[in-house]
Amino acid sequence: MRLSLGIDTGGTYTDAVLFDEEYGVVAKAKALTTRHDLAVGIAGAVDAVIGQARAAAGDIALVSLSTTLATNALVEGRGGRVALVFIGFGDNDAERGGLASAMGGDPVIQIAGGHSPQGEPVAELDVVTLEREALAAAPSVSGFAVTAQFATRNPEHEIATREVLMRVTGLPVTPVGTSCRPS
Repeated sequence: MRLSLGIDTGGTYTDAVLFDEEYGVVAKAKALTTRHDLAVGIAGAVDAVIGQARAAAGDIALVSLSTTLATNALVEGRGGRVALVFIGFGDNDAERGGLASAMGGDPVIQIAGGHSPQGEPVAELDVVTLEREALAAAPSVSGFAVTAQFATRNPEHEIATREVLMRVTGLPVTPVGTSCRPS
């Protein structure tokens, strides 16, 4: 059985559901959302839903995480400022789809790097600019969000960026790893 695992971190509960394309919903479970460490609530919901279905982790082919908690904070204008590190995208890419506007004046750090649709590097990651811009943004933000062109094909630049940001600023970095392919 090839299952999909869906997780939603909400304001009160973290929900998890296992879905099979042939049979539909196989199991669903809830755990309290743990705001001090979201991973605790996520792990609780995931463990519960896997146990309820008597499934093995190896049966899960796809994991999808949504965060109603974070979406609500954005819509309600709550939360800290975040700098977006935009790797390998063109000058106008942040304007398309309203991303620049959605950032609401929070810093966007655009650097060279990224990969082709085949996962091959299209440019060297610009670590010098990353370090300089991260240090400039760090005093006014509570963390960094990182996205690299075609990171779903090769997450190398996202991972390297996370390491640089954590070393240089000590601030949280997300969502590195969510776009990584399973090994």
